[in-house]
Amino acid sequence: MNAARTVLSTIIACALVSCGGGGSAPPPTGGGTPNPTPTPTSSACSLRAQQDFADRVLNEWYLFPDLLAPVNPASFNDLQAYLDARVAPARAQNRDRFFTFATSIAEENALINSGASAGFGIRLFYDTNANRVFVTEAFEGANGLAAGLDRGTEIVAIGTASNNLQSVASLMASGGPQAVVDALGPSTAGTTRVLRFIPQPGGPTIERAVTKTEFALDPVSDRYGALVLNDGGKRVGYINLRTFIIADASAQLRNAFGQFAAQGVTELIIDLRYNGGGLVEVADILGDLMGKGRVGQVWSRTVLRASKAAENETRLFRTEPNAITPTRIAFITTNASASASELVANSLIPYLGTNMALVGGNTFGKPVGQFGFDLADCDLRVRAVAFQTVNANNQGEYFTGLASVVPNTCRAGDDITRPLGDPRESSIAAALDFLGGRACTPISGGKGAVAFDAAQRARAGLDLPERQPLMPARPGAGDLEIPGRF
Repeated sequence: MNAARTVLSTIIACALVSCGGGGSAPPPTGGGTPNPTPTPTSSACSLRAQQDFADRVLNEWYLFPDLLAPVNPASFNDLQAYLDARVAPARAQNRDRFFTFATSIAEENALINSGASAGFGIRLFYDTNANRVFVTEAFEGANGLAAGLDRGTEIVAIGTASNNLQSVASLMASGGPQAVVDALGPSTAGTTRVLRFIPQPGGPTIERAVTKTEFALDPVSDRYGALVLNDGGKRVGYINLRTFIIADASAQLRNAFGQFAAQGVTELIIDLRYNGGGLVEVADILGDLMGKGRVGQVWSRTVLRASKAAENETRLFRTEPNAITPTRIAFITTNASASASELVANSLIPYLGTNMALVGGNTFGKPVGQFGFDLADCDLRVRAVAFQTVNANNQGEYFTGLASVVPNTCRAGDDITRPLGDPRESSIAAALDFLGGRACTPISGGKGAVAFDAAQRARAGLDLPERQPLMPARPGAGDLEIPGRF
């Protein structure tokens, strides 16, 4: 392994963090963050100082240097607006849809190291036709699930107290998804909101105060994260991976595949329907766990801009004690499935071909990843698109989603009235149909990506699926990797 992959292996392919030292060369093994050349000598945190730092990053590392716009720093009041303007030409070509951004070093590192964040511990999506907000997933150990918010719950009103509740319908009418985000309050521990909700269709309406707390997100749920399903006497392994961003996901995946190997499982359902990406090193380990008999063959290739071509690298399958040789795999995806999620599926195409399928909906369409560049004294990390990943066949042009490159696709809904892991849930049932050789309806063509609010969708010219994650207008790294989290 050379130093380049050491950097890339700890970068989330969606908004990701990297390890390495300083200077213009890839950092040595052992951790850190790559810096642009020259390393900044000033600790000033003025907007202009941050813009100058961002310029050094983009000018040296940006994957599409010919698609950087020259803009006047004085015309902007914040760093993100400046970054948006600089990468606007790449965005216009569907190459960088809000993937280059500024975030907090401390916030990202806490998320990566322990999955720590503050919130209710739920994932919210909204119906783009009826403007209704639903809980699609609830995380163990957080206050949301303890209060009765679980998959299928509809939130109908939000307030700081019972006497000032605002209906979700009125919030949507007045300010769209961002108004709902604002009503839910900041992502800080101690924030309390009164929520009026309906746990299941036709059920009673409940009103309850829920407080946001710090909680550690479990990447593989203890409730439904790793199961062996019985499909007419055949054992099918089911993995639901919430995110690649948490380093501990690797250990949990190894444990799950140990169970599969012990039970002779060779057919898999990998449920990535809400997985916005994460650490490439976790994606690599997931690949290794499906690579028994392929050790030494190409898993993926990482390609940087021409001036950084010396840092390109090929990652091979490696030995994992719990690895299996899957004969058929169904990947469950939606428009929220991005980055490292897409890398895993794309990397298996050369080996499984027609024995794999995309089930559910088209993916986001993000074959590129970011390095994180730190201005430590300012708690500033600039996430800049710096590389593209391709598979063993050098395929990696899926900017409109994986449905355009995966040999088989099966359209299915996301049935939030049934628990994740339930064989009767629409997408899981369709995945079992594919694995069983039964017919399905292909995913239609079109763009798989969604942006994060109506204005961004209009600017990016993207299709609008029926349900999409509730996201801030300016999402942070955690929002990108764990879409819809609150």
